[in-house]
Amino acid sequence: MTAHPDLEAEQAYIDHAYDCLAHARTSAARLEQMVEVGRGGTEQARFERDVIWDTVAARLRELDLGDAALVFGRIDLDHAPGSVPHLNGSAATNGAGPAPDADDPRAFYIGRVAVADENREPVVIDWRAPIAEPFYRATGREPMGLARRRHFATRGRTLLGIEDELFGEAAAALGNGAATVAGPRITGHGALIAALETRRTGRLTDIVATIQGEQDEIIRAELPGILVVQGGPGTGKTVVALHRAAYLLYTHRFPLEGQGVLVLGPNRLFLGYIEQVLPSLGEAGVELAVLADLLTEPPTIRGYDPPVTARIKGDARMSEVLAKAVRDRRRPLRDDLSVGYGVQILRVSAAQTQRIVADARRRARTHNGGRKFVEMGLAEALAASARQEVDPVEVRDRLRNDPTVRAALEWMWPVLTPAQFLHDLFGSKPLLRLAGGDALSEAEVDALHRPRSESLNDVLFTSDDVPLLDEARSLLGARPRRRSNGRNGSDHDDEVRTYGHIIVDEAQDLSPMQLRMVARRSLNGSMTIVGDIAQATGAWAHANWEEILDRLPTERRSPRRAELTIGYRIPAPNMALAARVLELAAPDLRPPTSVREDGDPPRIVRAAGPEALAKAAAVTVVDERDAVGLGNVAVICPSSLVEPLAVALEQAGIEFGIAPRSGLDLQVTVVPVGLVKGLEVDASVVVEPAGIVAEEAQGYRALYVALTRSTKRLAIVHADPLPEVLLNEG
Repeated sequence: MTAHPDLEAEQAYIDHAYDCLAHARTSAARLEQMVEVGRGGTEQARFERDVIWDTVAARLRELDLGDAALVFGRIDLDHAPGSVPHLNGSAATNGAGPAPDADDPRAFYIGRVAVADENREPVVIDWRAPIAEPFYRATGREPMGLARRRHFATRGRTLLGIEDELFGEAAAALGNGAATVAGPRITGHGALIAALETRRTGRLTDIVATIQGEQDEIIRAELPGILVVQGGPGTGKTVVALHRAAYLLYTHRFPLEGQGVLVLGPNRLFLGYIEQVLPSLGEAGVELAVLADLLTEPPTIRGYDPPVTARIKGDARMSEVLAKAVRDRRRPLRDDLSVGYGVQILRVSAAQTQRIVADARRRARTHNGGRKFVEMGLAEALAASARQEVDPVEVRDRLRNDPTVRAALEWMWPVLTPAQFLHDLFGSKPLLRLAGGDALSEAEVDALHRPRSESLNDVLFTSDDVPLLDEARSLLGARPRRRSNGRNGSDHDDEVRTYGHIIVDEAQDLSPMQLRMVARRSLNGSMTIVGDIAQATGAWAHANWEEILDRLPTERRSPRRAELTIGYRIPAPNMALAARVLELAAPDLRPPTSVREDGDPPRIVRAAGPEALAKAAAVTVVDERDAVGLGNVAVICPSSLVEPLAVALEQAGIEFGIAPRSGLDLQVTVVPVGLVKGLEVDASVVVEPAGIVAEEAQGYRALYVALTRSTKRLAIVHADPLPEVLLNEG
């Protein structure tokens, strides 16, 4: 961007804004020293001090911007006096042409956080405030009351350039029509391209300075109900979803701050990649998690099942199978029970235990909650058999630890944890057959079965077991806890946590059982579901969003749809190649329209043979690393090639990481294609596309994902023949 005549004046305003920010931080820190409570202070005083400290700490976190820019733009209104109220009570004045000065009440500076001067007059408006909406949404056709929109290009607190867009009379007078630009509608084009050209760091960054109109509509969409966001690669769907979380907390602080906001990602690599976005926007209270983090009693979870088994475990039929398996653990005794009680022998018949179990089934809300009814019913039946009257409660308490009685109770109605329950079920083909009935075939029983371990602590559950563990927890309920008075109670800490709003990213791969788990966490059905059907690559890849919505709480309100159509990240040559794969992988979907028409064409490198593949990939990695300077490089490959590539890179003296172990912290990272979804890098080296197609459940969709990760350069290395779609020039 060329030098702007207002550069010096705007720099002075930005300096003033930073001074006000520093003053706000000092004032907030000073509050901590004003609420000290001495030894004689009351409990109420200490409580009030803690509340103030928490508030101050939150404000200090919000005001700590690090290297992020405080101010990134300005809007000038063109409304007549009195038509738009100003935040300080004054009104906008009419006019167009040259930009008004910073003291003009028509001018609003938009930034990362709200900042006021010592007179409490606004200096910077929070990007989420209603007055800031035209900064992102105004167009030549719908100027939303703007005369001018100004984008700042900054580095830290230094203003490097200014980009102006004029609207209405001002645009007409200068021949600057904001709506006449060909191609996708882009605001702040120069600032946007500069941001896109910035090298990747291995961490997703916010886009608060360059949010585009279609993105802002999603970010500011109303809270209630389910919003489904379909977005192709490079459209910014993940970062839009995170900005939506920040916006909703700002706009609906009450009740969301108390109810909680949850962001669910597909894996921990993805969570590490996005973890800095919300703190950079001043929101540290949003919970980031994978599904396994939501379990109340998590066992050791590692790895994944084979695709066939994963498909069965994700099937909605498993909810009925598990429910039947729980019912199968509620059984009357086979024989009559006799137990000594002092000088007496107390007895209960097998027929009586059948009535006891049937009564508990009717009364119990959850399985573990029904154990107390069985214990009391058994005690009452035993007491009734005594020659002299005895108290059933006393019988229960005295015989609770009797080995014979304990064995009888464990047979009739065992108290189970989800891990114990699944371990027992999957470790026994007879139990699986009994629970499965007509729902499971013999082949499916064989796929689910796994050998029992001597100790539950030795059992490794997979990520595909997570929704089944959660379903079991819902059926079993919390285990009864012994209170100090000897009576049974419930541990409320085991209750499932619910949230006021849930954001699910990469939702297109969630199985029906995983979707049941997500729905169970929703307090009121308020969700943002984000993904790309074309990138559905897992064992439960869905063909459309209806399959997903059928498993979510839509009773209160019909779901809404939104689509991101503009691709910001991917250069046009790379997108053109990926679009050919998309036509084969998901012919009903259209690729996003790229705003970046330039870029180097994809580079294809053929290895001399399978033995030379890893070495050829290492040479290509060096070339791509040198081409992007300090940028990062992802080596994307089938899982079977991770170790051979790691050996070749090490032999070539290239410092690298492997994604599941090191994230994206190093400049070069080997990423199995199953984990690359949602990530972006400066350059990608896709190794053996034919192997990706052959090994992945949705091979061409996985290849589409692999080809759409880079912001600058793409290289393809192969020894096997390339899939025909990569050779076809269309």
